[in-house]
Amino acid sequence: MNFPFPITEAVRHAILIFSCFGIAFFLAIIMAKPFIQLLLKYRIGKQIRETATDGKSATLYHQLHAKKQGTPTMGGILIWGTSLIVVLLTRVGSFFGLFDHSILNRKETYLPLFTLIAVGLLGALDDYLNIKGVGKTKGMAVKPKFLWLILLAALGAFWFYFKLGYNNIHVPGIGDFGLAGGLIVIAFASFGAIAYMKGLLILTAFCGIIAGASLGFLWFNIPPAKVFMGDTGSLALGATLGVIAMLTNSVLILPFIGFIFVIETLSVILQLSSKKLFHRKIFLIAPLHHHLEQIGWPEQQVTMRLWMIGSIVAMLGLILGLIGMGL
Repeated sequence: MNFPFPITEAVRHAILIFSCFGIAFFLAIIMAKPFIQLLLKYRIGKQIRETATDGKSATLYHQLHAKKQGTPTMGGILIWGTSLIVVLLTRVGSFFGLFDHSILNRKETYLPLFTLIAVGLLGALDDYLNIKGVGKTKGMAVKPKFLWLILLAALGAFWFYFKLGYNNIHVPGIGDFGLAGGLIVIAFASFGAIAYMKGLLILTAFCGIIAGASLGFLWFNIPPAKVFMGDTGSLALGATLGVIAMLTNSVLILPFIGFIFVIETLSVILQLSSKKLFHRKIFLIAPLHHHLEQIGWPEQQVTMRLWMIGSIVAMLGLILGLIGMGL
């Protein structure tokens, strides 16, 4: 991109990052309405599960979410679809001199982009099975879903070790150890900052693209939601976040930056373990945010409070990450 006046490298970087973010945000906003209309036309709506993962009736869950029955789902396609389009636009734009860099980069973005699309497609299959009411839990069973995720993780590990030469995990302030093997916006923005401080400009811009696309999706997801993310979004974004944590050698910061995701997952694990071992529940319903809704917290209150907690802990994680780099 040529400018009629002298411009510093730092400003060029800022222009690239924020232009990627802005294009992704506005493109997602523009595409959202026709996309939602398409989902409505083909009746791609959320089906509330009636059976829990342990095979028993999910009565509380069904009562809590009955009003969401039929709301368009698979909105995650909007996020990763927009991200893919913007990445390809930068590729074409860099050829014509509209962008200084293409975001399609072997070292920094091949793996997270592959993860975003591949896991997104797996999630889309799960969402489709949910819509059609296939299976006891209306969707892909836990075991085959887990096996597919392990396979994709194994492919990622192969790429890290043999193609990128990653074979250690950095512990901030301590050193390196051997490698054995809404909140979304906050998380990707935080890792974008870490990536930039590590000199990974293209990966920073990629984080900006996902953050921008996610914000565009959230514009239509604010309660009462016009569209839900579905597994095609949550699985894809979670897996991509993990890959970016590895690429920035900041995997131990991930539990801080993704604190709410970790707590939500732990609440499900604790609930299932307690039911299996002691035949009693710890929470009225898991994950944690459903428990909070069940005890009387309005959905918007749960969302905003968890965003606040997530933001605070993510900031702590970002600080720890920067300290670990000696900054």
